[in-house]
Amino acid sequence: MNRWQIGDVTITRVVEVEATGGTRFILPQATPEAVAPLDWMVPHFATAEGRLIMSIHALIIDTGSRRIIVDTCLGNDKERKIPAWNMLQTSFLADLEAAGYPRETIDTVLCTHLHVDHVGWNTMLVDGEWVPTFPNARYYFGETEWNHWRAVPQEEFGDVVGDSVQPIVDAGLADLVAMDHKVCDEVSLFPSPGHTPGHVCVRILSKGEEAVITGDSMHHPCQIAHPEWSSSADTDKEASRRTREDFLAKYGDSETLIIGTHFAAPTAGHLKKDEQGAYWLKI
Repeated sequence: MNRWQIGDVTITRVVEVEATGGTRFILPQATPEAVAPLDWMVPHFATAEGRLIMSIHALIIDTGSRRIIVDTCLGNDKERKIPAWNMLQTSFLADLEAAGYPRETIDTVLCTHLHVDHVGWNTMLVDGEWVPTFPNARYYFGETEWNHWRAVPQEEFGDVVGDSVQPIVDAGLADLVAMDHKVCDEVSLFPSPGHTPGHVCVRILSKGEEAVITGDSMHHPCQIAHPEWSSSADTDKEASRRTREDFLAKYGDSETLIIGTHFAAPTAGHLKKDEQGAYWLKI
């Protein structure tokens, strides 16, 4: 578990799955030979041999008056076509409670996009039915994102919408929001398309301090140094590259804390520029 303070807002990371290597399918250009020169990533984000280290985790934003969980990982009991993700049995809910956030106390669920590893704990299996995991929460889905995945199912993974999104809509707990939606005084969204059409990042502002949650606009810190490395899962690789370049231009050499949705611990840092003009993550 990692925890950061942004003004009066506390942000907490709760991990579901971590992996070393085996992640090349998502970033095919990130070969060990290409990654190894990025020595600033060792040992947190890559091994000395250039193998990527990644994480699937949720981030809880606690403003004092709101408890917001950003992205809900893979979930238990879900039939998935990726063997490592199929029918998981993790301690995620117990870990969430141990961090101080029992599922009943979450009032907002926010998905940066609706991919399989960002919506799984939206629901849980109870007596053979998928029910909302966070019964006292409103679930915020981007309207653009929802419209896209209603028309283009994630067949390569399984019935993601059917078991993790549609039950929330059917329960009347979903709010379809714009890509620049303001959740509360401290938390807002901004568009970061490319990975998916309706992908958003999350901005946290409090007492003059700022943090941004990347979602999958960046899967791994290596994309800070190489924004041209697009994910195999990007729906529009050129748009995702532009999104990363715009992100670096806006937040490079700033005091904004960048929190990666798949960045392994310590997960967060500041974007800095080296002598050659390439960006890296200072932790």
